Amino acid sequence: MYILNDEGKDLLATVKEFCEKEVKEQCKEFDATGQWPEEINRKAIEMGLNALDIPEEYGGIGLDKVTYAALYEEMSKADAGLFTTMSATGLSFKPLMLAGTEEQKQRGADIILNGGLGAFCLTEPMAGSDASNNKTTAVKYGDEYVLNGRKCFITNGGVADFYIITAMTDKEKGVKGMSTFFVEKGTPGLSSGNEENKMGIRTSNTADVVMEDVRVPASAMIGTEGKGFNIAMSTLDITRALMCIGAVGIMQRAIDEAVAYSKQRVTFGQPIGKNQAIQFMIADMEIKKETARQMGLHALRLQELGLPYAKESAIAKCYGGDMAVQVALDAIQILGGYGYSREYPVEKLLRDAKIFQLYEGTNQIQRIVISRAVMGKF
Repeated sequence: MYILNDEGKDLLATVKEFCEKEVKEQCKEFDATGQWPEEINRKAIEMGLNALDIPEEYGGIGLDKVTYAALYEEMSKADAGLFTTMSATGLSFKPLMLAGTEEQKQRGADIILNGGLGAFCLTEPMAGSDASNNKTTAVKYGDEYVLNGRKCFITNGGVADFYIITAMTDKEKGVKGMSTFFVEKGTPGLSSGNEENKMGIRTSNTADVVMEDVRVPASAMIGTEGKGFNIAMSTLDITRALMCIGAVGIMQRAIDEAVAYSKQRVTFGQPIGKNQAIQFMIADMEIKKETARQMGLHALRLQELGLPYAKESAIAKCYGGDMAVQVALDAIQILGGYGYSREYPVEKLLRDAKIFQLYEGTNQIQRIVISRAVMGKF
């Protein structure tokens, strides 16, 4: 449950109606084919669901963190691919807010507010969790940088209107030689490559992003040379709390489906929901979901108050991702053979849940972040 003001309640009701009528059932077909549901995403964009992260000073509606979370959870409950598409645009806007110039912030906001999507381009074939192994380069020539390289597993990689790209400006310095660039769609030499045929979140676009002699002005750099790794990590510290909220959406849907099924499925002369074994399973699912939701909200509130939040965001993301998988498995167990069938939605929830243990830093990486925060360096 989210405690919202009247405006927040109205927004949530609108998003809920859209998700119920135009997303939840319609996305089944796109999950089967792996095709990006352009029409659904365009409707979501027309509603401004790609722009929930834009502050008022740059033309956005300036949502508080609790309302923001409630809307994203509703999207994920209907389809985690829609959540991923929209939240990835917010992820891409964060580096601009953290380190960009006023011109960069406004340009990014304008692209999003005019119906655009963003892509955050950090991961490479040999540089996922190990960002220090980043091979993309940015070489300075006069007042320009020339980017060359390939990014992989990039959400919105094939459909984005702007790209936040990390590249090595000084290979000898490792992560301290990494910088970040703001590159717009249509820049010569910038293209998308292989689109992934994924296990889950199949309604989101995940593709390679290729740079072949991409020339950008020096003013395209976000922050200063060598600060790219810090910008990327600070961005993920912020957005991991939202990944927890996305995982909560999957858990809520799993619980809803399990409860509905347990009330109508009759065995031995009574609904299976009358059995204490099922009741206890649902109770445990609810405990996991509500705990994750409060963890995510706690990290978001810390952000809003300007207090330290990196550890709390990592805890929320890690716990939320792990519990989403477990709750989806429990929903399948309650539905039995039907849960294993694609005729029912819970097997999709499990496939979608798995990504929350992987993207924006695997849960093993989150445990490293958490342990370092607790233990310090020694």
